Amino acid sequence: MLVERCFHTLDRERVRFHDTTGRCSLASADAAVWGIGLCVLAAPEIVAGAVIIVGVVVVGAVIKEALDAHELSGSSQEEVEPAPQTKPASQEPSSNRKPKPEPSGQDGFPPSPTEPVEGERRPNCRPIPVPHAGGDDPHNECADKFPPNRYPGMDVLVGGKLFDALQVGVRVLWEIKTDQFDTYNAFLKGQVVKDQVAKMREERDIALSCGYGFVVGVSTEAHKDALERAASELDIVVTGCKR
Repeated sequence: MLVERCFHTLDRERVRFHDTTGRCSLASADAAVWGIGLCVLAAPEIVAGAVIIVGVVVVGAVIKEALDAHELSGSSQEEVEPAPQTKPASQEPSSNRKPKPEPSGQDGFPPSPTEPVEGERRPNCRPIPVPHAGGDDPHNECADKFPPNRYPGMDVLVGGKLFDALQVGVRVLWEIKTDQFDTYNAFLKGQVVKDQVAKMREERDIALSCGYGFVVGVSTEAHKDALERAASELDIVVTGCKR
C-alpha cells in the first residue's frame, strides 16, 4: 500500500530499477517502468542493489524502513524531519528537464539515502553479515531456513551484537536455539533457562533500540514454555528444528 501511494511522487528521471533476481519480469519493457518499480520496492528482500539513485531522491523502500522503525521504537522528533524548503540544484541542463510540481508542506519528504534513517544517526545499527561460526551445522541450517534468513550462511551484526538471522522482508532479528532441552534434568533446565533469558533480554534491548523486532526460535514446546515462564515479554516460536 505504501509503495502504491508514494511511487507516483518519485522523480523517475533520477531513479533506475534493476531486477537483481529476475522475479520482476517486466523490467525489459520501457512502458512497464511502473510495474518493475512497484515490484522491486514491494519486495524488500530484493531491494539490495535493485534501486540505483542519480542525484538526491526519496525512495519508497526508505520510507517503509523509517515507518517500520517508528512503529517498533516509538515516535521521536528525530524520526521525521520537515521537508527542506529549497530543492537541491539539478546537474542536468534546465532545457532537458521537465518542470516538476512543487511539493506541498504535507507531501514533502526530506532527501534520504537508501539505508534506513536510523542507520545514518547510528551507524552500528546497520546490519552487517558475518559468516556463521563453524561446528554447529544443524543450528546454522535452522537459522538460515526457518525465519528465513535474509543472508543465508551468515549471522548479522547489529548494535555490536551478533544475531543468528535477519528475517527476509521485515526488520526482525532472530536468536535460534536448537538445544536438546527436553533431555536435560531439572537442575540443568533451570540453569539453561536462566542463562539464555539474560542473553535474550540483552539482545532484545539492542534490537529494539535499533528499530528491529526480536524473535526467539526454539526446537520444542517444553523449551518455549520454560522460557516464557521466566520472561513473558519475549516473543518465542517453536521451529521444530532437530539436531
